[in-house]
Amino acid sequence: MMSTFWSWYIIALTTTNIVGVVWLLIATARRRSGDTTADNATTGHVWDEDLTELNNPLPRWWFGLFILSVIFAIGYLVLYPGLGNFAGNLGWTSAAAAAKETSDANARLESLYAGFRQTPVAQLAHDPKAVKVGRNVFANNCAACHGSDARGATGYPNLVDSDWLYGGDPETVLTTVLGGRHGIMPPLAATLPDGGVDQVAHYVLSLSGHEHDSRLAALGKPRFEGICAACHGVTGTGNQAIGAPNLTDDIWLHGGGDLDAVRLAINNGRSGVMPAWEPVIGNDRARLAVAWVLAQGAVDAAADQVATLTPAAQP
Repeated sequence: MMSTFWSWYIIALTTTNIVGVVWLLIATARRRSGDTTADNATTGHVWDEDLTELNNPLPRWWFGLFILSVIFAIGYLVLYPGLGNFAGNLGWTSAAAAAKETSDANARLESLYAGFRQTPVAQLAHDPKAVKVGRNVFANNCAACHGSDARGATGYPNLVDSDWLYGGDPETVLTTVLGGRHGIMPPLAATLPDGGVDQVAHYVLSLSGHEHDSRLAALGKPRFEGICAACHGVTGTGNQAIGAPNLTDDIWLHGGGDLDAVRLAINNGRSGVMPAWEPVIGNDRARLAVAWVLAQGAVDAAADQVATLTPAAQP
């Protein structure tokens, strides 16, 4: 609520403007003293010898519209807030209107989500209506990091492939969305002296079949098994219980199997945070977003299977 001074200032300013408009309409609706009463009276101004400025009053219909607009303005100010702190006879406020719209929207959404609430996430992934709603939830909240197609980017996981750091079953994915994740790869430069970083980097590349120096890889294997296997496993296939990635496939979160990227990760470590979304979107929206993600993964897997089974075209 504004101060008394500003309230009266606005009331006085608004009232003065309305009175001024009414006076101006009335003053210009009749001829000035000395003008003729016949139509087409002039102001006495002539340009280019025969171009004359007339002094006719407004047409009655036009004058009437102006009067109606003034009446409307007065009625509006009586019913709705507009005169300082006067709230209007209807008691309308923008805050109350916004609260009602929010309440109505929440009621509609509650009705929508209630229809999906008892259905397992795995089944929702096959429900076109649920997938459509989930796509909107994902686009509004998740696409900023994972992309509108959920294929991610450097440092942000691809959600439509088969590689999941913490597991790709519906309940695990939902747990990730609701509670978030914090993955940490510690810097290992200090524990791998005497060229150990390069050796382990070449060994890691060898696990996924990338180009590497076999001599350095052989030297890096025992160092990997002594230090890195605690998280990634002796064979480098990872550990979903702690989010340690599989190093034997060709899926790289922070670089595409590049020696410099692997060396950088070993030297400096990595830290990735997936925020907890339950406080933001709640359980219902999260389940639908997960359903959409799983549906995209199924579509992507089916496309890969078709591509594998389709014989290559002959030249």
